[in-house]
Amino acid sequence: MKALLATLVASTAWIAAAQATECPRKDALGTSRVLAVDAATYPRVGLKSFPQTLPLGDHEVALTFDDGPWPATTPKVLAALAHECVRATFFLIGKPASEHPELVRKIAAGGHTIGHHTWTHRSLKQIKPGETEEEIDHGISAVEMALHGVATTTPSTPFFRFPGFESTPATLDFLQKRGIVVFGTDLWASDWNPMTPKAELKLLTERLKIAGRGIILLHDPKAQTAAMLPAFLRYLHENHYRVVQLVPAGAKAVAAGAEIAK
Repeated sequence: MKALLATLVASTAWIAAAQATECPRKDALGTSRVLAVDAATYPRVGLKSFPQTLPLGDHEVALTFDDGPWPATTPKVLAALAHECVRATFFLIGKPASEHPELVRKIAAGGHTIGHHTWTHRSLKQIKPGETEEEIDHGISAVEMALHGVATTTPSTPFFRFPGFESTPATLDFLQKRGIVVFGTDLWASDWNPMTPKAELKLLTERLKIAGRGIILLHDPKAQTAAMLPAFLRYLHENHYRVVQLVPAGAKAVAAGAEIAK
């Protein structure tokens, strides 16, 4: 089982690295580089929740999407990213992943990184301590089953984000001991609030102007975000931002082609 998982990690990372450097459209935004994130060095990242974030340069962003997959909107997000040859990270909820495994595989086939976001998006602060590990592991297992056909609680990509960023010392310790990177974020579009795509674009670009760089949080199940994304990617291109794809540092196949976060 461990050998199989190692092979899956390496092959997935290799695909991501290769696709991040190939783009048929010469005028596309593209993915500027691949950054391998080492859980030992960066166990928790994102300035909205933690004192540390990833070593992104000025005008570098990492795009992340939560709460998918969602059939009505995730394909639109994937199409927008593909048009600009951009690679992102999707933190998937286990239950919809188990209901739409073909969409999980479509995300992976696009060269994107797939992380984890629990089984049903329950707040891990609001449930009994004994249920938190089950909520995390059930979600991981469901995503791995959809992606690789292997029901395992060992994630092929050890990236995790808490629903609502609601962590506890116990759950943080639980994930760190397993070598799973916990992602917060550096800025967001507040797309959990109803607004027009135009308003969301204005809010996000204004925040990005102030921050200048960082991990960005969006939600692919939100119709307003799916509609806004093409314009946001054009904004990034026109304003000389560079997109960085995040992958786990343990993938040997990508280590030679990716920069290691230090």
